[in-house]
Formats: sequence, structure tokens, C-alpha cells
Amino acid sequence: MSVKIEESWRKVLADEFEKPYFQHLLNFVRGEYATTTVYPPGPAIFHAFDACPFDQVKVVILGQDPYHGKGQANGLSFSVAEGVRTPPSLQNIFKELQDDIPTTPPPASGNLDRWAQQGVLLLNATLTVRAKEPGSHQKKGWEQFTDAVIQKISQQKEHVVFILWGPMPRRKARSSMRKSTWLFARPTRRPTPPTGAFSVPALSAKPTLTCSSMASHR
Repeated sequence: MSVKIEESWRKVLADEFEKPYFQHLLNFVRGEYATTTVYPPGPAIFHAFDACPFDQVKVVILGQDPYHGKGQANGLSFSVAEGVRTPPSLQNIFKELQDDIPTTPPPASGNLDRWAQQGVLLLNATLTVRAKEPGSHQKKGWEQFTDAVIQKISQQKEHVVFILWGPMPRRKARSSMRKSTWLFARPTRRPTPPTGAFSVPALSAKPTLTCSSMASHR
């Protein structure tokens, strides 16, 4: 089955693309794009993979599903396109980064492509969503696909850091990865986190995720 995705990921996930559930998923997604408004734009569905080839993955930041507002989602979890107002969930990530690394400069935008280019796979549990309907493409097959992505990374790569935001990503990753994988869980994706939500310095705690790689978002 032909899927437009970066070549190294195509090889790693080749067997997944041939499974019946993935064909059903593609048929569903194509039908949704043909009949309603869906985010991100079609060419950006696999942008997380295109921007961060398999052999370059050092960190995985796992979210739930894409932003469902007009013009927000760009195919990277938590990221938005240039010129789009930074959503509260991403503001929380920037706040944690600055709390963890006080010398971090203020972000120039909410576009996280520069993180992806430095080895951060910004992956959502589901890769598409209907406009203004959060969670609308859950339980359609994306979870099985992204479970396979996590398993491939965990099985074939060493010392990858997983940062999980919200209950779904935590359940998902813990059921899919090796025990030797470094794991940092975040309590919530809500705009206003509870006291202590930013207390663990996960963003720079391991050598695979250096200060410079996360701070270079200007």
C-alpha cells in the first residue's frame, strides 16, 4: 500500500501499512476529508514523521489528538503554524521549559518544526480530527497505528525519552514500550495545570534531550 511518508519510516512501518485495520482507517479518513472539515490539512497528516526521520529520534512527546480549531494543527503534537496564536497547552510546555532551563529565551512562535529537526518526534495518539470536535477520530484505527510506532521505537532504538501529556498518552505508552525506556509523565493537558504540574525537570533531565535541542525554538 502506498503511503506518503518519510522513507525511513516507510521501511520501519511497512508491515503496518499492509494490515486490514490500516486500510479501513485510510478509507475512513479519506471519507472524512471528502465530506467535512478535518485537521490537519491532508498533506500534513504524517508531518511528524517527515520532519523527524526514524534514525534521528531521540525524544518522543506524545499528545492526544490534533488541535481542532481552524488553522491550528500542523501535523506535530502541540505545535501550530507560524503566525497562529500559541494555544494554552503549548504555553504550558514553554513555561515548563523556561522553569527547567531559566536561560531559555522566549519562543518566537508556536511552530515546533525546529524541535522535530533536532530529533523530537511530536506524535499525537490520533493523527486527525474533525473541526470543533475533539476526540472525533478516536477509536478509528489511529491508536493501533501509533501504538505500533511506539513499539518500533522502543524495540529498535536505545535510550529514547518519552514525555507523555495527559492520561491517554500515559496509558498508551506504558502498554507499548520496553521497561528500559526513559519515561516522564505529565499530569494534564488542561490549559491551567494543578499546583506542582511543572515540578519535574523532564525536558533536560537526560542526555538524549539536551538543553540546546529544546531551547532552540527561535
